[in-house]
Amino acid sequence: MSILRNHVTKEWFSLFSLSIFIISFLLLVGNIVKLVEMVVAKGVGIAIVSKLFIYMLPSLLIFSIPISILSATLLCFGQMAYDNEITAIRSSGISLYPLLSVILLAGMMFSLLCLYFNDALIPRAHYLMRTTLQEIGIKNPTAYIEEKTFIKAFRDHIMFIYKIKGNYLEDVRIFQPQTDKPTRTIIAKKGEFISIPEKGMIKLILYSGSADEPNFDDPNIFYKVNFKKYQLSLDLKDKSNALKLDKKVSDMTIKELEKEIDIMKTLNVDERPLLVGLYRKYSLAFSSIIFILIAMPLAIRVRSRGRSLGFSLSVVICLVYYFLMAIGESLALRNNISPALGVWLPNLFFLAIGLFLCFKVLEE
Repeated sequence: MSILRNHVTKEWFSLFSLSIFIISFLLLVGNIVKLVEMVVAKGVGIAIVSKLFIYMLPSLLIFSIPISILSATLLCFGQMAYDNEITAIRSSGISLYPLLSVILLAGMMFSLLCLYFNDALIPRAHYLMRTTLQEIGIKNPTAYIEEKTFIKAFRDHIMFIYKIKGNYLEDVRIFQPQTDKPTRTIIAKKGEFISIPEKGMIKLILYSGSADEPNFDDPNIFYKVNFKKYQLSLDLKDKSNALKLDKKVSDMTIKELEKEIDIMKTLNVDERPLLVGLYRKYSLAFSSIIFILIAMPLAIRVRSRGRSLGFSLSVVICLVYYFLMAIGESLALRNNISPALGVWLPNLFFLAIGLFLCFKVLEE
């Protein structure tokens, strides 16, 4: 039995290694393209871009590890079923449960690793990424914005820039919405960003354009002023917070979330978003075990030799899983169901199916 267990474990880890390499690469491709663009087109330093690359890795692994476990289990046991190894094992009077147990043990180890990522590495990495992006936006504003897009990154201003070349802009439109007043508009043929990192500000110098200026007698009435040069100060963040960003739910550890939940309860503020974030850390971490429970009996039932079918089944299961998670979280945030049930909905759904398939297939 130990020889058989070692054989299955070796094959499973081999397929897991292959899967995590492929899946992590696919998840990285889109991000790598954006990072390369920041270096080539935006002039951001390679050292800063390398930091961003490192910060995004833990967030990708929390998805690639469970998906790789699912793929490895489908491929491993699908191949064994196709080669009639499962039939031979059963004919020898050997139960399949020990094989399931050893894979579940591996899944538990990876689940604990993912939980550590969710609690320690990912919040820290996510927060550092946001901080780095903000620093890039202050030091190199054009790396933070896109041309031909409505830019809402600046406080109290919405911008639309038709062309960006380094720090130089062409055909600039700036809109300043005001409560109970008409929107103020500034139009310029050219512009230039000047960064002031020590003050957390960006100065925008506009050339050859026109600006709406309020009438002193009636602020609701604007008159057009043509200019050759016009200066405007923009903020990417709250000056009172200096270089510190407020933490999002995704930036918090489990202890920080629990502390914040207690504070919100004391203030009679709805803490559901925090509860959803807290339960998601556990739910995603332990999805590896759920995937094993459904993948092993499903692979034996399908009896597939080709890897394409195994990966296709992985994609289908993952799509359904994350679709259910999105629905559950949405229902939880709208107060239709409890946050715990909403976040654990896909795990409970696949757990029920997995246990049913295990009892039906492994007992045959």
